[in-house]
Amino acid sequence: MQKALEVLREGGVILYPTDTVWGIGCDATNPEAVAKVYAIKNREDSKSLVLLASDMDMICRYVREVPEMAVQLVEVNDKPMTIIYPGAVAGEKGCMKADRHVLAYNTVAEDGTVGIRIPMMDFCQQLVSKLGRPIVSTSANISGEPTPKKFAEISEEIKSAVDYIVDPSLEKGSTGQSSSIIKVGLDYSIEIIRK
Repeated sequence: MQKALEVLREGGVILYPTDTVWGIGCDATNPEAVAKVYAIKNREDSKSLVLLASDMDMICRYVREVPEMAVQLVEVNDKPMTIIYPGAVAGEKGCMKADRHVLAYNTVAEDGTVGIRIPMMDFCQQLVSKLGRPIVSTSANISGEPTPKKFAEISEEIKSAVDYIVDPSLEKGSTGQSSSIIKVGLDYSIEIIRK
């Protein structure tokens, strides 16, 4: 935990188990770290990333207005669910300076939305909580390749590109399934992106 936090605070990239699948992560308020994640995945930065937050309070700090529907979904949810929120509080496009009070511009979709999940796994909960701000959680694969469900399935290319690999024995808390994705609007609209 301590080493992972150190790497995140220094703008590094970690490989870590989440409540769903193995993820590549960094401090979501650090645009340079986020750019490294895109480079590792060989992915265009026009595609937004999923973030992990410790609780609804943290989400409220990085989303201008949280739809009531999202709060209700989080309260009744019993499996990994990513919610796409409108109105992300983000830094200016192109600004590479880290600011812990705003999300890195390159974590947010072009329409200003951001996908955030509250993880259902102690390790991830504690990691985000101790960091005090959201972390990126994108699958540990090169863009377009299959998502690795277990540590043994992660390519050497990914393992050698990150700054720190969390203890693989912690993966026992992972489901091996991607989260559902639901987009919510301030007008009470709900769109299921992935079941």
